[in-house]
Amino acid sequence: MPPDGLIVFFGIGDIDRTHAFYGGLLGLRLWRDQGVCRIYEVAQGGFIGFCAHHPAVPREASPIITLVTEDVDRLYRRLVEAGVEVTAPPRENPRFRIYHFFALDPDGHKVEVQKFLD
Repeated sequence: MPPDGLIVFFGIGDIDRTHAFYGGLLGLRLWRDQGVCRIYEVAQGGFIGFCAHHPAVPREASPIITLVTEDVDRLYRRLVEAGVEVTAPPRENPRFRIYHFFALDPDGHKVEVQKFLD
C-alpha cells in the first residue's frame, strides 16, 4: 500500500518571516504549527514544512520548490508588489510546455511558480 501523503521539510532562519511568505503572500493553508516547525498544505496529500531548528542550506545548494497554479500572473504581481526578489517576469518554456517564473523566499530557497500548458 502506498503512503497517504508527502511532506518535504526545509531549514529556515525565522519561522514568522517564512509564514508571512508562504502563508501570507502565497496563500498556503497552515496545516500544522509545531512551534519550531510549520507545515503547509500545497495539494491533496502534499505538504511542505519549514523548521527553524534545522539550518537553512546555502542558496546555491537549495532545491527548487515548485508550486503549480493556473494563475501564475496573479502570484507574480503579488510577490513583486511585496518586494520579493524575482529573477524575471513569467514566460513560456517550450521545452517543458510550462508558463513560469522564479522567486526567492526569505531564506534564499528558489521558488518556481508554474502552470502546465497542455
